[in-house]
Amino acid sequence: MIDARYDRLADVLVKHSTALKPGEKALIETSDIPDGMVVALIRAVRRAKALPFVQLHSGRVSREIAMGADEKQLALAAEMELARMKKMDAYIAIRGSVNSTEMSDVPADTMKMIAAKMRPVMNHRINKTRWVVLRWPTPSMAQQAQMSTEAFEDYFFRVCTVDYAGLRKPMQVLKALMDKTDKVHIKGPGTDLRFSIKGIGAVVCGGDRNIPDGEVFTAPVKGSVEGHVQFNAPTNYQGTAFDDIRLAFKQGKIVEAHAARHTDKLDAILNSDAGARYIGEFSLGFNPHILHPIRDILFDEKIAGSFHFTPGQAYEIGGNGNRSQIHWDMVCIQRKDYGGGEVWFDGKLVRKDGVFLSPALKALNPAG
Repeated sequence: MIDARYDRLADVLVKHSTALKPGEKALIETSDIPDGMVVALIRAVRRAKALPFVQLHSGRVSREIAMGADEKQLALAAEMELARMKKMDAYIAIRGSVNSTEMSDVPADTMKMIAAKMRPVMNHRINKTRWVVLRWPTPSMAQQAQMSTEAFEDYFFRVCTVDYAGLRKPMQVLKALMDKTDKVHIKGPGTDLRFSIKGIGAVVCGGDRNIPDGEVFTAPVKGSVEGHVQFNAPTNYQGTAFDDIRLAFKQGKIVEAHAARHTDKLDAILNSDAGARYIGEFSLGFNPHILHPIRDILFDEKIAGSFHFTPGQAYEIGGNGNRSQIHWDMVCIQRKDYGGGEVWFDGKLVRKDGVFLSPALKALNPAG
């Protein structure tokens, strides 16, 4: 018997996130998740009278493939993956992980080569299909969140099946505000950032791309970022754990980068290509039930009262044209319990200590 929570989540992914229609083709791609959830997704796709296609992965197997990968093999794999992706209308990915640092000992040059070869597949998936990506709750995630496995599973299904439709109206208000904004000024401990978002346009994320969701994003005009920022949410990227990342900008480019650990790896990632030292995304996060980081970016970038700033690839919609093989969302939480902070649009204070000041945006503030 399948857990009823699996069916509820599958319905959110099929009916709301990807809005599948009869006859459409959906690729279900999973890694290290229970078979029951895969079955629930297949059944939900079929209830929508759409066609399910499935690919299963394993973290340990993926690591072994990566350890011995060569350029010809990756080129062929990318060619086959792209050909399949071009036949899909929608993409649903659920990624579990017994060990979130499984790829940490794969050589950096190999990870860089894999990212570069698979970038066309990701670009097509992001820009040409309706897609949604989420993590699967595991004991290791619960440990990172400092919660019991059972409590974390309850938390996961609660935040992933939130009433995203009910948040649409205030998210549209925030989008309209960002659409007409030129100058952004962000202040907080270790942070004094100024940049323009004029003419870029903002995008509402209400459960139709990532689950959990809750953000409105845009991008800075590419050469406009000036100042410095300190991120207080820990982050994992390419299998390595980073803490206390600090970046300094001049004419849009990251000119200094430091971390509490692995500054050398941080610099290596930012040297991946010409676009890696420019910002491809700026976003305000506000899922009212996500309050603390767990080193999982699909959760952490939606933290209530946070913003994220993203070195690397910009999206085609709400993007600034920056191109890179990396896309690294770095998160700063501005609620009082994390040191506070302010977001200013065109000289007007919009959010203080993680709380939107406009009554029209009240529903986007932290719960409780």
